Amino acid sequence: MERRLGTEDGGLRIHQAIARKLGTAILMGKHRPGDLFEGEIEAAEKLGVSRTAYREAVRILVSKGMLESRPKAGTHVLPRSRWNVLDPEMLAWMFAGEPEPAFVRDLFELRSVIEPAAAELAARRRTDKQLAAMMQALEEMERNGLASPAGRLADQQFHNAILAATHNDALAALTSSVGAAVGWTTLFKQRKRAAPRDPLPDHKAVCRAIAARDTAAARDAMMELLRLALADMDLALTEPVQGKGAIVP
Repeated sequence: MERRLGTEDGGLRIHQAIARKLGTAILMGKHRPGDLFEGEIEAAEKLGVSRTAYREAVRILVSKGMLESRPKAGTHVLPRSRWNVLDPEMLAWMFAGEPEPAFVRDLFELRSVIEPAAAELAARRRTDKQLAAMMQALEEMERNGLASPAGRLADQQFHNAILAATHNDALAALTSSVGAAVGWTTLFKQRKRAAPRDPLPDHKAVCRAIAARDTAAARDAMMELLRLALADMDLALTEPVQGKGAIVP
């Protein structure tokens, strides 16, 4: 059985810890697109691990679009456009350090495209059971607060419940990515400074609109929730683009 690393590595298996180490180095720019990784034997020796463990770590990064490995050509870092930046594990690596403000804004722009539409569909299609799940998540958020792991988990569950209530398999497939984005951006916001305000009323407004089956209000409430959350981080969902004015979702 493959041994695990110590507590400083969170009990990860060797190949997982190596993947995190290499992946984080790529994200931090220590290895840039086009860079050639050293050979498997040399890399494994330098890291003090088996070639098998190193090979498995590279496979993880290949699956995330960060690396390309070919016989004779070696292992290269791929362009950022190829990376699966919505992979929950990659998001964890990004937010373990200091993600670029532009990327945080990118996540919110993505959410501003997906979640207001999801809230609108949820208002039209939700079941009583799904509404109850949203309300239960809000109760847990209120009880624990977003400064606690339990509160942040409840926040993710609230947003996940909305995606599930769309009854759209394609949207539901985004649950893990959207949930990870919700969790990490919330944690990042509180890491920078104490929460400037209570976001619970914004979530309750979304839930009320979904409960009332008011599709327009649900969309608007979710958009406002996202706008305020981003403003809490001193970022904005509006930005000039090459002199063409502002993009307003």
